Amino acid sequence: MIHGNRSGERLFISDLHLSPQRPALTQLFVDFLQDRAHGAAELYILGDLFDAWIGDDDDPLPAVRGGLRRLTAAGTACSIMHGNRDFLIGRRFARTTGCRLIRDPWRVELGGEAVLLMHGDLLCTDDIAYQRFRRRVRNPLLQQLFLWTPRAQRRRVADDYRRRSTTAIAEKQVEIMDVNGTAVEAQMRRFGVSRLIHGHTHRPADHRLIIGGRPALRQVLSDWNEERGEALVHRGGSWYREAWLPADAAAREERSTVSQIET
Repeated sequence: MIHGNRSGERLFISDLHLSPQRPALTQLFVDFLQDRAHGAAELYILGDLFDAWIGDDDDPLPAVRGGLRRLTAAGTACSIMHGNRDFLIGRRFARTTGCRLIRDPWRVELGGEAVLLMHGDLLCTDDIAYQRFRRRVRNPLLQQLFLWTPRAQRRRVADDYRRRSTTAIAEKQVEIMDVNGTAVEAQMRRFGVSRLIHGHTHRPADHRLIIGGRPALRQVLSDWNEERGEALVHRGGSWYREAWLPADAAAREERSTVSQIET
């Protein structure tokens, strides 16, 4: 599919949760890099690109590393933010892919508009147990000690964390795992923005707010699965969501479905 001139176009995605156990999802993303993202000015990946990342010395999905390398070599910048599943992505990965690692939160200027980018987990302040766990695992000393352990042991720890996380999520109230409105407003006021983009919650939507007496917008990115991915696109002053479907679905419907949400 021809997308025309993509000069100045920015794409925002998150929550792909790529893993060796989901090859079709990995292929969907690699195709996205090769086709849709190619030629864009920049791709922002706002956390949880991988379902688990135990260190840059491990390479469970070489096709992803190669796809990112080809994308950046072709001239599209790529920025990666840590998520709650892949916060150990480090400088080696960034160097070998040509990507840059950005902090959470991250403020950017797009077409004269200040925009705040986050993964989203920092906004879920009602989940006190998770926030306590997050502070612990983000400790640089503990991270270094973990990276010094054998890879096989790190894999076992990561597998155990995924099992415990699944159990914990099933036991928590839905409201606890969503963002806290006060936390959202505090971050947007702190960085002086009227637009916030984040993922993490797997609840794609556009929430219109009033902050400081002025209109504001919180845009939640979609998670990906084997059947469908989605990017939030900024192009020529417009914002819209665009679906990305597997190649074998292209014969039945358009490969990309554009839904204009704001001009």
